[in-house]
This record gives sequence, C-alpha cells and structure tokens, in this order.
Amino acid sequence: MARINDNYNKLKAGYLFPEIGRRVKAFTDANPDAAVIRLGIGDVTEPLPAAIVEALHAAVDEMSARETFRGYGPEQGYEFLREAIAENEFRSRGADVSADEIFVSDGSKCDSGNILDIFGSGNTIAVTDPVYPVYVDTNVMVGNTGEADDAGRYGGLIYIPVTAENDFTPALPDRPVDLIYLCYPNNPTGTVASRDTLTEWVDFARKHGSVILFDAAYEAYITDSSIPHSIFEIEGAREVAIEFRSFSKKAGFTGTRCAYTVVPKELAGTTASGDRQAIHPLWNRRQSTKFNGVSYIIQRGAEASYSDAGKAQIADLVEFYLTNARLLREGLEKVGITVYGGVNAPYVWLKTPGGASSWDFFDTLLGKAHLVGTPGSGFGAAGEGYFRLSAFNSRENVEEAVARFQQLVG
Repeated sequence: MARINDNYNKLKAGYLFPEIGRRVKAFTDANPDAAVIRLGIGDVTEPLPAAIVEALHAAVDEMSARETFRGYGPEQGYEFLREAIAENEFRSRGADVSADEIFVSDGSKCDSGNILDIFGSGNTIAVTDPVYPVYVDTNVMVGNTGEADDAGRYGGLIYIPVTAENDFTPALPDRPVDLIYLCYPNNPTGTVASRDTLTEWVDFARKHGSVILFDAAYEAYITDSSIPHSIFEIEGAREVAIEFRSFSKKAGFTGTRCAYTVVPKELAGTTASGDRQAIHPLWNRRQSTKFNGVSYIIQRGAEASYSDAGKAQIADLVEFYLTNARLLREGLEKVGITVYGGVNAPYVWLKTPGGASSWDFFDTLLGKAHLVGTPGSGFGAAGEGYFRLSAFNSRENVEEAVARFQQLVG
C-alpha cells in the first residue's frame, strides 16, 4: 500500500483560513439573512487598473494570430517583465538586482513554500511569532519539525516573539541559525522594520552563514521614506538573502496570479560534504523542472503596471486601501481599542477587548456584529490576545464595519 507523508499529520487543526471559512459557513447557514462583512482574508476587492486590463486585452489579441501567438515561455519569466521589475523595483532604489536574478512565478506564497525544495534537512529554522502560517506549515510538511506542543509551537523551530512588549521588533536569535523567515511590512501585525533592524539581521546572517527568506509582498504600502522596500537596499544582503515579491496586493492580481522571487548570484549554501554551492542555479533548476512559467498574457499585464499610467493607477489603488486601514485604525481607537499597524501596511492588528481570547473574540464579532476578522492565535502562540483586520474591502463595507465595531465595543 502506498505510504503517505506522515508529516502532514503533524499539522494543527487545518490551515487557519479554511477554519475561518468553516466557522463563517456554519454561521451563515444558520443565519442566511445576516449581512456578513469579511475583513479576514487579505483578498483585494477593487478592479484591476485600466492600464493593466488594456495590456491583458492586447495580449489576448496577440494569441489569436499565428504571427504573434505564444506557446511555452521561459520558466524564469519573459525578459520584458524581468527587466521592468529590475529597473523599477530595485535599481531605482539603489538596490543591485539584475533581470536574470528575478524568477517570475504565480505567487509569493507558492515560492515561499517551494523554496524548501532546494534546502536540505537538518537546517535550524527561525520564525517570528506571530507568523504567516505558510512559513511554519511548509516546514512541517517537508519534515523539518517535530510535533506541536499545546501552544501550537513545533519542536525544531526557533520562535522569536514580536509583541507590543518589544515594539514588534524581533530580537536576534541567541544561537546560530540556518534559515530565517522575515516578512515586512509584516503580516499579520502590519508593522515595519527600520533600516537599522534589517541591517542587524543581515549582519547576523553574514556572521553565521544564514539565509534570510524575506517576504516583501506588501512593500508597495510603505509610505515612510526611511523604511526600506527591499532587503537588497541593505549592504551585504546579496550574500545572505532571497526576496519574495507579488503583484497580488499591489496591483490586484490575487485572481490573476503573478509574483517573483529574487535569488542573487552571490548567495550560497553548503553541501553535505561542506563545499559551498551557489543557490541561484539550484532555484533555476527547480523552476525549470517543476514549473512551466506564468502565462504570456498575465506577464504582459504585470509589465503594464510599470507604465506611467499603470504606476499612477496603482498608486491610487494602494492609497484607497491605506485609507481603509486608517479608517479602521482610527475608528477602533475612538472606542478605546489598542491598535497597531495600518500605517505602512494594509493590516490592522488590535488587542482583543476585555482580555478575550482570539477565537472567542472572533465568535463574538461574527455572532453579534456579523463581522469576520482573523484570530491572532492562528498566527502563533504570541498572537493570542490579538486580532487582525484587513483593509482589503470596499469603502462602504469598511465604514459599516467601523460603525458595527463601535456599537459592539463602545
């Protein structure tokens, strides 16, 4: 009989968002007339920018003619998009990234899990707590952890708390580690990392031979000019970091799917024999073997995000969601809720009122106000007593959600 991967049986209570979906479905089935507003999953709601739609239409038309039809494209992404990314996202900010170090994909979530294909067993892995669940769960799936304890922490992982007590700034590990997951602007807390903080992490990684897996999916929401958008703005980061980026939250591609990962050529790991091995060709081989690339049509749409019209329309889109975040933050603060984030990020992170547990507050919010958020404990043990709200919604829904929240808590 075929053997399964027993590591999947270590996973706790299903993935966070399906569990939210299960509870919401049970409630709506029992209360079909309830007007539920969902501020949980970070899915965008506004239409694609017009410049991108125009480019998508043009690319579809190309596919209708023999002379311009495209079949399989390069697994790494078309040169026109990789070059546009390198110039607009990195070189324009003084970060040294070349087009052939950029690998276009269908999602940063996918890449942050798939990257483990090229790292061996036995690595020491550090994650912040709370943490985007994908980082932990994918390490569980490949066998990098032991069992979870009662608080949900897995043996074999080093958890670094990020809470109000340390101003949401993770302390450096007290021992050498091999892989470090960092996400900024942070999901779920909505906080950012200063240049000094990122420099400390890069220096730590260079000292200990660590690799930083840096998730910058929300960098477009940074409004503070002193905050780096990329870890490659930090000196020495090319030696120690991989960066994941996405068009999902920036340009509305959650349903269209386009992202990219940057793997610098200087970055190296070690083989079982102790020899140094460049990471770039390994990721290239992985993608060439397991991935057939993002469609030509979608990549033309992503390229249009760097046109003058595309940049202006995306700036308006980002500002729209940041205004939603401000309305949520200010509305909650008005009734005495302690709130973090929501300034350089589309997420608001709040302390649950009255010391309620994260899931109890979820059930109260759903049952009494017909609002859906994300329990902080679903992101890790240090997230207990916190709650995440997403600014990805219509203005009308956000304003109504604030009014309901104030009525419930005020």
